[in-house]
Amino acid sequence: MVASAEIAAAFSQDIQTLADLAVGQSATVAAVDPQHAGISVARRLAEIGFLVGENIRVLARVPGGGPIAVRIGSSTFALRPHEASCVRLQLQRGTGG
Repeated sequence: MVASAEIAAAFSQDIQTLADLAVGQSATVAAVDPQHAGISVARRLAEIGFLVGENIRVLARVPGGGPIAVRIGSSTFALRPHEASCVRLQLQRGTGG
């Protein structure tokens, strides 16, 4: 988890959430917002590797608001949209979309 100042700094940059990222697009984790999805979700995401500065890529999406398959480091995870929406991102320029 990150401090409130880090979350505020993340919002002032070119940020969107993991839930908004297109298939094939990459970004860097800027913050995990515990106020959005709850402290337990934010803690679990941090425990499995969703940490500030980590690169992330969306691999696939289930149509109709289903899970989102993402790669972070050498691991692949499926996140529910409400979990993905609390991961704030710094977009990487020149990545697929």
